[in-house]
Amino acid sequence: MVDLTKEMADLMSALGRPQTRSGRALMFVSAFTGEGVSTVAREYARCEAAFAKRPVWLIDADLAQPSQMQAVTEDSARFGPPGTLASASPDGSAFFRLSPPARDAADQEIPDHKYLVARPFLDNRLWVTRFRLRNLAPGQRPKLNDQSSYWPALRKHAQTIVVDVPALDRSAAALQLAPQMDGVILVLSEDEGDIQARIDLKNDIEQVGGNLMGIVYNRARSPRSAARRPMGRYAAL
Repeated sequence: MVDLTKEMADLMSALGRPQTRSGRALMFVSAFTGEGVSTVAREYARCEAAFAKRPVWLIDADLAQPSQMQAVTEDSARFGPPGTLASASPDGSAFFRLSPPARDAADQEIPDHKYLVARPFLDNRLWVTRFRLRNLAPGQRPKLNDQSSYWPALRKHAQTIVVDVPALDRSAAALQLAPQMDGVILVLSEDEGDIQARIDLKNDIEQVGGNLMGIVYNRARSPRSAARRPMGRYAAL
């Protein structure tokens, strides 16, 4: 695992503490797959959890390829043993909906939040979510909500909500979630890549109402496929 403790401590200092009693939600995103967003988001959540007075939540918003809980579980040396699996919704809400809706054997609709679970780590100071992708029925898929009571509800129980979203070359999720966040942090890899695409991502986030709070320059190189230009601000959400 990559250790970004110093870099994340610097980022924590730059971002400061939440200014309200409710926690804040910070989304980490990149223009291209392989720039290390999941690693940076995970490391930031770990570092803040070490000093937080209330729990830090790491929300894995990559509903097509959730990986954060597995990564944290496999790094027990730094995250400790996982706690008991629990619901990831404090009030029965979710930031996504299933299409078509899920139904049980009695043909009763299953609430969307049942498909999002969480485990505590670091003595309950860090909670990590996982979307139950394998529980989907054939033809069923999750869609993000443009507005959701999930984020305000979770803010009441967390100091910081760290949201890990897919890169924009794979999904427009970041553009849907950005207006619901308190801040957005861009992650750039050491490879210069398509500079214009990264400028477009910054502009797109601001166009939809996102609050760009910072940029992380990730020097850890990750293998990735050939770069594709991310979707612009007119991409279908």
